[in-house]
Amino acid sequence: MPRTTSAKKALRQSEARRVRNLSVRRSIRKTIKQFETSVASGNLEDTKSQLQAVFKVLDKAAKTGVIKKNKSSRLKSRLSLRLKKASVSGAESQV
Repeated sequence: MPRTTSAKKALRQSEARRVRNLSVRRSIRKTIKQFETSVASGNLEDTKSQLQAVFKVLDKAAKTGVIKKNKSSRLKSRLSLRLKKASVSGAESQV
């Protein structure tokens, strides 16, 4: 346990940051899962709006330092690819 007042304050700050970061990470996972389910359902309109929501959450997390910028970019790229593949396969099945 910390003894000095500055160490006690640092502990309080790190605990608050940890809780905040966990909340952001959970929201990232939740929105990505919602995107995955909308891709699986095949509704392109809903999927595009879900992708925008995922982008927004990822950008905010990268901006505040919860995740790194390159991780955000990598996830956005992979999710965009998944949407593109789903739209192409959906178009082929309609023909």
